[in-house]
Amino acid sequence: MANVTTAQLFEEPFDADEYIERLAWRTPGGGSKGGAEAFDPKKLLEEFVNHIEELKQLDERIQRKVEKLEQQCHREAKEFAHKVQDLQRSNQVAFQHFQELDEHISYVATKVCHLGDQLEGVNTPRQRAVEAQRLMTYFNEFLDGELRSDVFNNPDKIKEAADIIQKLHLIAQEWILGKYHDLERQLIQEFTAAQRRGEIGRMREVAAVLLHFKGYAHCVDVYIKQCQEGAYMRNDVFEDIAILCQRVNKQVGEVFCSPETVMAKLIQSIFENKIQAHVKERLDETRNSDVEQYLKNLYDLYTRTTALAAKLSDFNLGSDKHTFLSKLIKNIFSCYLESYIDMERQYLQNRSGMILQRYYDSKNHQKRPVGTGSIQELKERIRQRTNLPLGPSIDTHGETFLSQEVVVNLLQETRHAFERCNKLSDPADLPKNAFSIFLLLVEYLCVDHIDYALEIGLSAIPSADAKNVNLYFLDVVQQANTIFHLFDKQFNDHLMPLISSSPKLTECLHKKKEVIEQMEVKLDTGIDRTLNCMIGQMKHILATEQKKTDFKPEDENNVMIQYTTACSKVCAYVSKQVERVRRSMDGKNVDTVLTELGVRFHRLIHEHLQQFSYSSMGGMLAICDVAEYRRSAKDFRVPLVLQLFDTLHALCNLLVVAPDNLKQVCSGEQLTNLDRNLLHAFVQLRVDYRSARLGRHFS
Repeated sequence: MANVTTAQLFEEPFDADEYIERLAWRTPGGGSKGGAEAFDPKKLLEEFVNHIEELKQLDERIQRKVEKLEQQCHREAKEFAHKVQDLQRSNQVAFQHFQELDEHISYVATKVCHLGDQLEGVNTPRQRAVEAQRLMTYFNEFLDGELRSDVFNNPDKIKEAADIIQKLHLIAQEWILGKYHDLERQLIQEFTAAQRRGEIGRMREVAAVLLHFKGYAHCVDVYIKQCQEGAYMRNDVFEDIAILCQRVNKQVGEVFCSPETVMAKLIQSIFENKIQAHVKERLDETRNSDVEQYLKNLYDLYTRTTALAAKLSDFNLGSDKHTFLSKLIKNIFSCYLESYIDMERQYLQNRSGMILQRYYDSKNHQKRPVGTGSIQELKERIRQRTNLPLGPSIDTHGETFLSQEVVVNLLQETRHAFERCNKLSDPADLPKNAFSIFLLLVEYLCVDHIDYALEIGLSAIPSADAKNVNLYFLDVVQQANTIFHLFDKQFNDHLMPLISSSPKLTECLHKKKEVIEQMEVKLDTGIDRTLNCMIGQMKHILATEQKKTDFKPEDENNVMIQYTTACSKVCAYVSKQVERVRRSMDGKNVDTVLTELGVRFHRLIHEHLQQFSYSSMGGMLAICDVAEYRRSAKDFRVPLVLQLFDTLHALCNLLVVAPDNLKQVCSGEQLTNLDRNLLHAFVQLRVDYRSARLGRHFS
């Protein structure tokens, strides 16, 4: 499992710092958990040493696999080379036959074309020559200024004269237009040549002349095309574009009279051709095969495109350059952004489910269905109010079914989703999209992982009268608290900035509060039942270890012990549980739980002491026991608990005080406010109660 985890941690993109942080985080003692657990550098060093050995072994296995694949590749390459040689020989034979056939066809075609040319060459030039001679004769008359031909002077030949005039007009027009285009072409060629030579001055002169020609736009197109030749030589197309635009921006101001138009046309060409093709190539290859890589590529490409647009906005592109650049970006990414959030949610859903399933599979655990409906809700209410098990208790062998590694993976996937959502969502849809991602986090982290672990933990808590139980629910509480702190941090750091100024903020806070309250109910229920089990364990110790003769010894003058065995074992158990509570809780929860445990502990001892009769020496021993209990109560660091045991200690003095001093003791500072019946009940526990007629002191 360690090797699998290591291999997964090297998935692209790899981040060494994040890798070390994950390894340290999942190592016991490797980092602060918000509680009393201390940082243990030896454990962390040992984990790093072991992990380095695992990485070496993984490297050796991969190297052996690479060598095996290389050998297989060489063998297949040789076989392929032989096949290619055979095909080349077959192709060469076919090519020779084809060449012979082609030569024969060419020979026949040449003969046919030659014959056609001979036939056409006889008639066509003669007709053209006659027509040209006739038109030239008429054209000379116009040049001389004297129209002598009958066709121009005879009204009956006006149709023929119109045909001649039209042809002469077309000839004159074509002659002028041809010269126009020829000169325009020469100017563009001169501009292109000057651009290749880098002669800025000549480029400026030619561009100024071309400004009055229709081909000026073509000159700009040629300039844009030529300045991009050889510009994309690096692997980073965005860096190439930034450098190109920076260079061209300096040049267009020296060459063209309207540089902002040329720069805008260049950038439009870059976006509509180079960037759009690059984006399409990167996204189309992963859209249907690797959704995770597709989302990463979409985020990276959109981020880099918008960053490039921000750089280009520093150039002079006209009055509305920001709208111009935004439109270019939208034209490229609109077809991808329309379906983004659906793909994001689907990927996050599949990925989160896979992370959880992989964890439970590693534990060989088949998830139990958590019941819903009115009957289950009724059972839950009864269990919360009465602490009844309402079902068979299961043995999880101390497994909490909570994993910080799983939580870190889920939170990391969600963090990436929030980052992409922030960048790729339309501003109007951002709060709604972020909220939908948050709901998936709640579903998989809070419900499917934390809440499920709490349900299992509650089912594993034994009944209060069980013996030698493992009260591991406190471990569940500790890990659940740590996990929720991480969940709360992501809520504040990554979700709140996306929804803080929208109506979705209320929905998010309500959902978070609902989740917290559901978990707190189960945590409170589990802690309460765990405290009952602790008290049950103490009660079992007292029942098995405390003897009636402890407080009424046969030999009053030969008592050698300071406190009873039952007291010693109970105090040891209490100290262990107090320390465990401190490790499992944080903040005010520590004092709250310890207060409740201390009050129940006091009630148990108070009721236990009232089950015995006390001789004089037995009463002294009871006082010693209570003094020991009071020392244990100091570990709680809760004033109320210590005060209760101080009062109990004062009550035990009633077991040994001389009859004549009872009233004075009952009037003391600690007992004066207690109920008289309670005082009387303790006095009745004395073996000399009836013989000494102590009852009269309470009349």
